[in-house]
Amino acid sequence: MTTDLLRRAALFLSGMMGAGGVALAAAANHTGATHMLGNASAMCLAHAPILLGIYLGWSRIKTAAPAVILLGLGTLLFAGDLVSRQFTGNGLFPMAAPAGGLGMMLGWIVLSCAAFFKTAHRDL
Repeated sequence: MTTDLLRRAALFLSGMMGAGGVALAAAANHTGATHMLGNASAMCLAHAPILLGIYLGWSRIKTAAPAVILLGLGTLLFAGDLVSRQFTGNGLFPMAAPAGGLGMMLGWIVLSCAAFFKTAHRDL
């Protein structure tokens, strides 16, 4: 996957997770399924802005690509597993939610490691 394609994927995922998070919040409220759908909504709404931030700061964040992959896939796995459990009674696959949670945690750690890389930047 090229860097430009991955950068654009970060923006796409940000928008889709934001929209999905709002939809899941509405579904949780209207169905009373706040445990599964509310948690899925929270993770989508928490990670949508960071993906947008990574997109905007791509050239200054040396760990942007792996952070996007881990945060994006981790969130999709975690939220997808909760939604699947709510509507089908079965998860995506065994340990999908914990794997997604681990992916999100690793994504945040990888993002934080960017602090140790020098970047050529201008003060804004």
